Amino acid sequence: MITTLYIVRHCEARGNIDRIFHGHTDSDISGKGAAQLERLAERFRDIHLDAVYASPLKRTRLTAEAVNRYHGLPLHIHPGLIEIHGGYMEGRPWAEFPLTHPEDARRWNLEPWLFAPEGGEPMQAVYDRIWQAVGDIVTAEEGGAVAVASHGCAIRNLLCRAKGWPIQRLGEVDWCDNTGVSILEFDGPGKCRVVLENDISHLDEGLSTLAGQKWWRKENLASLNFTE
Repeated sequence: MITTLYIVRHCEARGNIDRIFHGHTDSDISGKGAAQLERLAERFRDIHLDAVYASPLKRTRLTAEAVNRYHGLPLHIHPGLIEIHGGYMEGRPWAEFPLTHPEDARRWNLEPWLFAPEGGEPMQAVYDRIWQAVGDIVTAEEGGAVAVASHGCAIRNLLCRAKGWPIQRLGEVDWCDNTGVSILEFDGPGKCRVVLENDISHLDEGLSTLAGQKWWRKENLASLNFTE
């Protein structure tokens, strides 16, 4: 029995444009983020859903509510969907990262599977946690169509695992844009097929967050420039 998961990255939040590490930091959404949610709600208007899940943070809850606007389903909060905890970097400007902790900054960009910030969550833990959370959802909603709102780093780990890749290939997985939609089909908790990845066809021109930023592009990673 196939369970379909619509994996949605949260809308643009202040941390995305102010360039603040906001893993567990519960930042507000931006004006562009609100516009993204309007387009996202229309995208999901005629898509059948049986359940809606989100991480505990505001930016994902608002995103899930937009997906759910025309469905009126209960919103389930799952803590396992939350973003990576950045430890000492939580709530701090990305510009400080390569200056104060250059080795961690290098690992984040070039060897993300080794990233383990002091006081925070190792990347390996995110890779394991997000897969367990999605497995919980697949078990609870077997055979259904489920929207799941989560976060950039968490979704990157999920897509890596969904492709059947070890965490050492995490750097090969592109970042999803804000409100980017990926579709996973599960035939049981561990058997997964990636149907769609980071689709933003619902966004009008100018509403993409990543289109206006360079930090995430593969050719720029070695420069450790996290602010552009």
